Amino acid sequence: MELRGNVAVQYRGFFEQGAFPGQDQQHQGSISAEPELYWEWNDGIDSITFTPFARADSMDSERTHADIRELKWLHLADEYELEIGIAKVFWGVTETQHLVDVINQTDFIESPDGDEKLGQPMLHFNTYQDSGIWDVFILPGFRERTFAGVDGRFRPPLPVDQDNAQYESGAKDKHVDLALCWAQTFGDWDVGTAYFRGTNRDPLLIASADGTKLTPYYEQMDQLGVDLQATIGDWLWKFEGLYRNTSSNSYTAAVGGYEYTLVGLFDSIADLGLLTEYNWNSDGKEATSTFQNDLYLGARLVLNDAQSTEFLLGGAIDLDYNTNVVTLEASRRFGENWKGELDLWYIDADDLADPTYAFSKDSFVQVNMAYFF
Repeated sequence: MELRGNVAVQYRGFFEQGAFPGQDQQHQGSISAEPELYWEWNDGIDSITFTPFARADSMDSERTHADIRELKWLHLADEYELEIGIAKVFWGVTETQHLVDVINQTDFIESPDGDEKLGQPMLHFNTYQDSGIWDVFILPGFRERTFAGVDGRFRPPLPVDQDNAQYESGAKDKHVDLALCWAQTFGDWDVGTAYFRGTNRDPLLIASADGTKLTPYYEQMDQLGVDLQATIGDWLWKFEGLYRNTSSNSYTAAVGGYEYTLVGLFDSIADLGLLTEYNWNSDGKEATSTFQNDLYLGARLVLNDAQSTEFLLGGAIDLDYNTNVVTLEASRRFGENWKGELDLWYIDADDLADPTYAFSKDSFVQVNMAYFF
């Protein structure tokens, strides 16, 4: 049996007071813990992983929360794997957003980029065949998206009533969702396709009759997604696309681009990657996503040193609303057990019609120091 994981201290400093009532504080501190207990037997054929997560936050009571990221049994056989329990599954290849990543619900109060996910109950069967890698998912039970509270940042103009979510399905959060994924390699290209049928992870936010709050409404949906990635010399080409159908809307969306790496920058061991991606949504300005017509430019510097020092500087330009979001991510190890991370977000949004406008006063700098054991 092995015990590993991390505990972390985090500070966020916002450059100004928020745009809405209750968002007066500009300093946000928190502590978090994410231990992992791993036990295997039968020479590693069978294993159990338990990964809880908890955070205590000084500013937003909704961000003080706990979750089971993983609690699963994994069985490995010659041509298949079987996973039962609570787990996390990632789909996607692009930098700016992961359109096809639909299995796990977003833990939005953890990070505004949507990359953090809640654990999802599942039965996951995976098999390796000459025709490709096949994954079948049965997902009993649904996780509601987390939202910031009244005092928190990165929230809509009205508080979200997270205690009274509504569902299209009569089974509500007990609906059993299904997903099928296929992946194969053709030369330089890695190709994946996935079909999902079940509860939409992205809720509609419906204003209450008195106009004081927003209620999440979760529709049923069918989604067909594809992701492509090719490594050709120093070029890494990426694409994700989807078609999503719900009772209220049907649309397509895509994101694609490249990362070109300058290996051995200035005769050093460092590498510099230059990134370009374009995001598109067929709903245009009616899209609920902030990535409906956006161009992203970025640079990733990897020092390849003993401390694994990395920097990622990027900017997303909304070509419809003239909104700009600039981000900086930096990370470095300190000794054998410590890792420091720096994140900076600058948001320039002036158009009231732009969904990003709600976050126009939420520019921040964040420092995270984690101890790994």
